[in-house]
Amino acid sequence: MNETMVCAVGNVATQPVYRDLASGASARFRLAVTSRYWDREKSAWTDGHTNFFTVWANRALATNVGASLSVGEQVIVQGRLKVRAEMREGQSWTSADIEAVAIGHDLARGTSAFRRSAGPPKGETAAAPARPEPSWETPVSDESGAGSQHRREPAAVT
Repeated sequence: MNETMVCAVGNVATQPVYRDLASGASARFRLAVTSRYWDREKSAWTDGHTNFFTVWANRALATNVGASLSVGEQVIVQGRLKVRAEMREGQSWTSADIEAVAIGHDLARGTSAFRRSAGPPKGETAAAPARPEPSWETPVSDESGAGSQHRREPAAVT
């Protein structure tokens, strides 16, 4: 509940590594997020500091990451930020990980073709049964009471 949720926009820096574990699918990749600013002296956009995050995806998201992302692609990642500090060989290391909730291509920088997954991976249940497509036809009655004409109009979907 008191988690730090972030939305990071950047480039896939490493090829996603996919693993099929006993607890379910898992994937990880590095995300490079570079700030840009307008340099008045040069009258041009300039790259600032680059932050690197390790992005972790689980279950269906991991499967789709493995099939969809490649190095250099621009993506948007939303998830929980985890910052860790540890000692390695006498040196202090800090890492910033994002436990992804959603990942998608950044459509401001290119196009993407979405394909729905075949179904939930083994061990997962479907979220909800498919609902029938609503009828977009709304009957129109005229003053004579014939009422056999139809008009295309969005109907209320409940």
